[in-house]
Amino acid sequence: MRNPAKITLTQLKQALLDVNTPLAAAYLYRLSDLSEQDLAEIKSFWHEIPGWRKQALMEDIEEMSENDPLLSYENLSLFALSDPDARVRELAIRSLAYYEEPAFLTTLLDILKNDQSPEVRAAAAFALGKFVFLGEVEELAAERLREVEDRLIQTFTGNDTLLVRRSALEALGFSSRPEVEAFVREAYYSNNRDLIASSLVAMGRSVDSEYTPLVEAMLDHEDPVIRYEAARAAGELEARSCRRRLLELVDDPDLDVRLAAIWSLSQIGGEGVMDRLLDLYDTTEDDEVLDVLEDALDNLAFTEGEGFFGLLDVEEMIKDNEEGEFDDYLDDWDEFDDLEDEDED
Repeated sequence: MRNPAKITLTQLKQALLDVNTPLAAAYLYRLSDLSEQDLAEIKSFWHEIPGWRKQALMEDIEEMSENDPLLSYENLSLFALSDPDARVRELAIRSLAYYEEPAFLTTLLDILKNDQSPEVRAAAAFALGKFVFLGEVEELAAERLREVEDRLIQTFTGNDTLLVRRSALEALGFSSRPEVEAFVREAYYSNNRDLIASSLVAMGRSVDSEYTPLVEAMLDHEDPVIRYEAARAAGELEARSCRRRLLELVDDPDLDVRLAAIWSLSQIGGEGVMDRLLDLYDTTEDDEVLDVLEDALDNLAFTEGEGFFGLLDVEEMIKDNEEGEFDDYLDDWDEFDDLEDEDED
């Protein structure tokens, strides 16, 4: 592979404008950590790149930003926020998922209010959830938090599209503002599939156990989208009362529901969870499910206080469990769960 550091701006321009050749990974790496001079050069020919090519580029950047925290595309993504193509703007917001600069917050508020595209406004509303969370953990000034919450509340209670209103509600899930609970419950009881799903997202983000009965009720919903969000919310709430149903949902006909149930079980832990996940790991042939199971088993070890273990440990645990050598471990943790349950009562 070509060394990204040795790629010149001229070569980068040629590659971006060569619409008949897929953009090699080296050029994507070259776009990370752009200097101001490099960015100025890219701005000079950005308008020459076809819209579909820019969309594909920003999709790649979003994925790489998520998978490799050492890459930094902030300069390019911030510039792309002003692109005339709505999809490019939306993807630019999504690629800035971990960007927390105050100036970006101001930009998002402006986009939510003024952008002509509902998809872009929805992306901005969703991204503002990160700043609500930062405010709740006192890493954002109280007055700025209030400003963000007020704008999101105005959006949810206003006349914007359902997509934008849903994103605003999900962002508000992190908020402890008293009025937010009424909005979440309004959406939950709306009989609108999409609003119900967003209410479940907000419930999970709230980490408020008062929502547990509502979440548990939706684990049996006929719509897999709602079952999926309910399964995710149950994990975020660490809802032990949902454990039995989640153990059943690992066999759900819908793949996304199965994966959500597996991960949520790793967040909740307790009786039967380790056994069930190890059994799944031993019998599943689907690579995607196996990947999630590996992560879930690692997370379950943290949940139940055993620290990190890797793939070889998982395989050894399967062997031990089949021979009955893992039963004492499970019994110890079951007793601990019973004690905790009694303490909560």
